Amino acid sequence: MSNTIFSTLAEMFNYAFLVRAFVVGALVSICAALLGVSLVLKRYSMIGDGLSHVGFGALAIATAFNVAPLSVSIPVVIAAAFLLLHLGEKRLIKGDAAIALVSTSSLALGVVIISQTTGMNTDVCNYLFGSILAMNKSDVYLSVVLSIVTLVLFVVFYHKLFALTFDETFAKATGLKTGLYNMLIAFLTAIIIVVGMRMMGAMLISALIIFPALTSMRLFKKFKSVSVCSVCVSIFCFFIGVVVSYIYATPTGASVVLLNICAFALFWLIKVLTKTTVKKLGAVAFICAALFPACGNVRKQQQSFAFASVESNSVGTLSVDLPENAVETAPSPKKPASQQGGIIEIKEKMFLAQTNDVYLNAEDYLGKTIKLEGLFKREQSEYGDYCFVLRYGPGCCGSDGNAGFEIAWEPRNQTLVKYPNIDNWVEATGVLKTYEEDGYPYLYIALSSLNVLDKRGAEFVTQ
Repeated sequence: MSNTIFSTLAEMFNYAFLVRAFVVGALVSICAALLGVSLVLKRYSMIGDGLSHVGFGALAIATAFNVAPLSVSIPVVIAAAFLLLHLGEKRLIKGDAAIALVSTSSLALGVVIISQTTGMNTDVCNYLFGSILAMNKSDVYLSVVLSIVTLVLFVVFYHKLFALTFDETFAKATGLKTGLYNMLIAFLTAIIIVVGMRMMGAMLISALIIFPALTSMRLFKKFKSVSVCSVCVSIFCFFIGVVVSYIYATPTGASVVLLNICAFALFWLIKVLTKTTVKKLGAVAFICAALFPACGNVRKQQQSFAFASVESNSVGTLSVDLPENAVETAPSPKKPASQQGGIIEIKEKMFLAQTNDVYLNAEDYLGKTIKLEGLFKREQSEYGDYCFVLRYGPGCCGSDGNAGFEIAWEPRNQTLVKYPNIDNWVEATGVLKTYEEDGYPYLYIALSSLNVLDKRGAEFVTQ
């Protein structure tokens, strides 16, 4: 049992993008849980939902002007947070109405801008519902720094935030600058909303703020106890949610939210069934310990499916006139790790995430050997003849997407090379390179081998 769990985790940590997801997700979960306690107790928890919609509008503007999304969305969401705070303090518009006004307006603006620029494509779905596996290294570094700053500020001003949360009127009477610390809470919340949107999406990020706090309040009553428990619940649900997402090929953000819902239900059940603090803590520990072996059982049931396409591959060699530097090689057996013997293998499991990571962090992959299987496609345009190896994936608004790479024998502009028939299932191996056309850089795989396989894998992939 334990070996299965550890082997699954080891397999997951072979993917660089999953490691980045765990680091950023854990930090965001901690910060969201801590801020969530104050926001829930102040009955201002839906500010997360409102600010996330503002963030979506800001991301749409950044996409339209082709600038870094976080550089635009962070100041815009911070400004929106201060605006909501000002409207609430001046009682110009009641808090819930102000949030609804700002959030719906921002969401509508974002949809209109994207529909008129890039179109309603898969990126829109990533912004709305999250894509934790689609963060480049600059996003990761910025997210880590902002999360650490948020955590440090919360710890430094913990006692003042505690006083502000429970009795703002009394805190103001004692000389506490409540307006300043309300702005601090709004500022920190805005930062975590923007950072967490890449992971959870505009529609789901508020769950990361609300659920851990509500779950902890089922069993604990002290502010410190609720805060500590919220952090533990948030990290646990995030970690298990990512593991479940990896095993079942489910959306990561939605999986994390469902785990939070389950945790809320379990804590509520514990509250009903137990009375003493000792029993409560024992029941929580027992449930947490029981969930890990359950994940191991799930992994064992799915193991045969995950490697179904690698057990046997019958290879049909294509007889064509190839360049002198092209050497046909028989494919080696598949291995569970994503990188073996200096070759980065784009596997069927996590195919979309791996290819996306290559495009987002191309500097880490240029000059390295990549191997992948997929459908052979060929397109002709006014600029030339282009060949691809790809698989289909989920699109948005009724349109199918695809993921893969352009392939070419070197030199890539030669015209006498013969390729397989369209829709043949092929295995391509070569070095990732780049070329420039019309002032734009493009990635392609400079082939060292191209084999036609009799056994086909999954043409449609979901992760």
